[in-house]
This record gives sequence, structure tokens and C-alpha cells, in this order.
Amino acid sequence: SKRAVRGVLMFSNSDEAVINKKLPKELLLRIFSFLDVVTLCRCAQVSRSWNVLALDGSNWQRIDLFDFQRDIEGRVVENISKRCGGFLRKLSLRGCLGVGDGALRTFAQNCRNIELLSLNGCTKITDATCSSLSKFCPKLKHLDLASCTSITNLSLKALSEGCPLLEQLNISWCDQVSKDGIQALVRCCPGVKGLFLKGCTQLEDEALKFIGAHCPELVTLNLQTCSQITDEGLITICRGCHRLQSLCVSGCANITDAILNALGQNCPRLRILEVARCSQLTDVGFGTLARCPSRRVSVGQITDATLIQLSVHCPRLQVLSLSHCELITDDGIRHLGGGPCAHDRLEVVELDNCPLITDASLEHLKTCHSLDRIELYDCQQITRAGIKRLRTHLPNIKVHAYFAPVTPPPSVGGSRQRFCRCCILL
Repeated sequence: SKRAVRGVLMFSNSDEAVINKKLPKELLLRIFSFLDVVTLCRCAQVSRSWNVLALDGSNWQRIDLFDFQRDIEGRVVENISKRCGGFLRKLSLRGCLGVGDGALRTFAQNCRNIELLSLNGCTKITDATCSSLSKFCPKLKHLDLASCTSITNLSLKALSEGCPLLEQLNISWCDQVSKDGIQALVRCCPGVKGLFLKGCTQLEDEALKFIGAHCPELVTLNLQTCSQITDEGLITICRGCHRLQSLCVSGCANITDAILNALGQNCPRLRILEVARCSQLTDVGFGTLARCPSRRVSVGQITDATLIQLSVHCPRLQVLSLSHCELITDDGIRHLGGGPCAHDRLEVVELDNCPLITDASLEHLKTCHSLDRIELYDCQQITRAGIKRLRTHLPNIKVHAYFAPVTPPPSVGGSRQRFCRCCILL
């Protein structure tokens, strides 16, 4: 048929194909810029002219190889870096376990305009990689080294010397890093906006004092499970980082209400606070903090008094985690459901392991029209009937719950099924 003939002409190996005649190369190149890595490689095999277009460096400015992580070895990264050269701006090698220091040295030498680099989970890399980035990549702004457990203070010192534009650094679970590395980094990278230090267990208050003194632009700070930090270091952060919007100190058991007071007084832009498993925080501290216009709050051992404060002072609240808040009751949820955030803003409520919560709480939440998800694991007084009634008002809500008996029956021939099959996702 004519259509079939047209198709052959348009996609034949001949450089005289119709599409190449009709469209200027500049327009074809623009079209190719929207294609992913796999499609570009396939197009490169169609014809000589398409090979040139598909492999043009301008099409290789942003590459994410996460979907191919098992197949990515060092030579692949080296070849890509030679192909892309100075065009490459963003590269994600997240989870590519086969990539090591040698390949990343070649990459750094070839891709000197790189701005965003994710090496999350690339466990082979060491301080040598950061040394290479420092020597050849002065434009680096975002670097993710999470779970690269061989990274030490030497990496942070190298980055401070060669990457002064660094804005975001993720060294979560790099547990060899201490205050010396943090000090070197923040003194030479004054534009840092995001620090993700989750699981850096050697960090003490001294490290936080350096951050507070040298990072006035800081917006996001994650200190989850940095168990040695106390009020002293965090208060320095509050006083020095007035632009702070997101703070996670979950698992930092030594902090007290003094932190909530300091946040309320010094951090008016705070939107996200995560303080799970911080058992010394009380209603008094949260009452002060509630006057910050928070959008997402994760709280520890509080009572209904805090929920009343949140309902009054946090009209833009979107996500509320009350996991393991064993003292809150239906009355607290009633105030929350009647607050200004409930009808239009509130999207997620986590109530797992709240033993005093009953079906009455679900009734109080049925007017929350934006509510997308609710967690009810181990809420013994919540019933299937109560959940069904909630869904009649909010048919699209995701309800995560399972119903275990108060006294689990003895296991016979293996472990008991954790989830009731009809209540994994209601």
C-alpha cells in the first residue's frame, strides 16, 4: 500500500529518507532532545544522519541509568563521559554497584560542566572519587553520596577545595564523617542549602555549631538517628539558619522542648518537622511551635492539647504523622477535623499505634475532602465498619490497616500472616 511505501521511505537506511528532506536538522535535533537514553540509542541505528543527530552531545545533558544499574560497569560510564563531554549537566548512577573510582576519574576529566551527580548506593567508591570531582568539576552543585560508606572527612575536605558552588550534599549513612569534615565543607561552601546527614552517628553538637555559623542559606537539614546531638547544637542551627524550611531530628532522643521554642522564635519559614521517637518533647513545646505556619508535622509523645494548637495555628498543614502517639484521643482528632486545614489542605494522617483512637476519629475526618491516605495499623479500636463508613464519604482514600488480635494466637507451622487479606489496602 501507499502507506507502507511511505513508511519505508521515511525510516529507511537511506540518508535521502523523506523525513530528513522535509525537516531541517535543527528541528530534528530538537525532537531528539525529548527522547530517553534507550530511544536515542535505537535511533542512532536507523541511518547515518540519525546516528549523528542521536549522538549529538546536546541530547546527552541529563542521564539517569538507575533502570540499568545491574548492567552498568565502569567502562559504560567512561564511554558515556567521552560521548557527552562538556555537554553533560546531570547524571544519576544511583544503585550502580559496578562503578568505581577509576571510571569516575575518567568521567570527571571528561565532564567538567557536571552540576548534579547521584552516586547513591555506589558502594565501591572511596575518597578518591571526591578528589577527582574536586580537581575537575568546579560547577558541581548537587552531590548524592548516600550509603557510600567508605567516604570519610577527606572527601568533604576535597569538595570544599574544588567545588565552592555546592548547594546540596547527601552523605547519609557515611558514618565515618565527623565534625572535622563538616567544618571544612561549610567554611568553603557558603551557599549550601541542603544537608542530608542521616545516620552520621559520629556527629556531635560541635558539627552543628559550624553549620549554624557558616550556612545562612540552609533550607533542608536531615539529622535522623544522629543520636549524639543535643539542644545545644540544634539551637545554634535555629539561630543561624533563619531560612530553614525542613528539619528532621527523628531518633535524636536527647532533644527537649527547648528546640521547639528555638524553632518557633527563629525559623518562621519552617514547613516540615520530623521528630519521631523524641520522647522528651511535650505539649508545651509544641504549643509554641504551632504558631509557625507548618505544612507537614511529625510529632512524638504529645496529647490532644497539641492537636488543638495545630488545628488553630496551622491552616496550611498537609501531612500529619501521629505514629505511636499513645496519649491522643478522638477529641484531639475532632479539633483537627474541624480546623481550617482539614477541608482543603490536609492530605495525609498517620495514626498507626494510637491505641485510644476509635471509629469516632474517622467520623471527624470525613469532611477532609483532600485526604488521600490514612494509616491505621495496630489501632485496636478501629473497625472495618468504621473504615467502610469513611470510604462512603471519601471513596478515593487509601486506608492502610490490618487487624491483629490483642493476644496473638500461637504460631503453628510457621509465622502468622501479618495482614488480613481484605485490609492490606482498603
